[in-house]
Amino acid sequence: MIGIIGIITIFVMVFGGFLAAGGKMGIILKSLPYEMMIIGGAAVGAFLIGNDIAAVKHTIKDLGKVFKGPKWKHDDYRDLLCLLFELIRLAKQNPVAIEEHIEGPDASSIFGKYPKIQQDKEAVALIADTMRSASMNYDDPHQVEEVLDKRMEATMNHALHSSHALQTVADGLPALGIVAAVLGVIKTMGSIDQPPEVLGKLIGGALVGTFLGVFLAYGLVAPFAAKVKTVIEEDGHFYHLIREVLIANLHSHPPNICIEVGRQNTPAHCRPDFSDLEEALKEVKKDAA
Repeated sequence: MIGIIGIITIFVMVFGGFLAAGGKMGIILKSLPYEMMIIGGAAVGAFLIGNDIAAVKHTIKDLGKVFKGPKWKHDDYRDLLCLLFELIRLAKQNPVAIEEHIEGPDASSIFGKYPKIQQDKEAVALIADTMRSASMNYDDPHQVEEVLDKRMEATMNHALHSSHALQTVADGLPALGIVAAVLGVIKTMGSIDQPPEVLGKLIGGALVGTFLGVFLAYGLVAPFAAKVKTVIEEDGHFYHLIREVLIANLHSHPPNICIEVGRQNTPAHCRPDFSDLEEALKEVKKDAA
């Protein structure tokens, strides 16, 4: 919702200010389709040249993040901590019994209690692979920690590609606006014998290209890129929490301590209260009994 409000504010303030200052929309509206065709078409073409089909689909999909916001909410962090607590507790009590859950998370009764997490392939794979590593009795937990860090870094870099792609488009739009403006000047020079009122409209139409390139770059595409990056980094905290809890488990800390480590590493606005989490963990223990 706040994204839609932001877009409306941009258009109202920019064009409202223009009209309030005595400007007339006639020249802009007349030139807009052609300038948009030149600038927008060139920007889309450049975007397609610079990215493969998977990256294009990824970027289009990520545009929804501007309006939807982060995927993981407060309750999801609490559910994740409960899930990890149950898995770690079972792994310490019965190392054999945990295998069915980490080898077949789609059919796991434990993962099944948290369908939103179960449907996220990256979260499930991160949990299962790390707990599988723990079952291999690594002599040095730092080995697993290093592997996790590299994996999460690679995943984050891949996730941020859409933001980088959008920012590249934003960086190029002002230059494409100049291209459209130059073409408008060329068109104007072909009508240099016309009276001043005609030349004025032609020059005004040419300048719409410069305006449109800068407006699209800094008013829309760059903020979209920034928002996508912010949301992706926000969702990255969810996977970072998994890392912190499972690394604590590798260092042989009790389940309650592992979960508290995770809770403390949860972003403040998503962090479950200690008492609320304790109540949730009591329910987990009761169900497992």
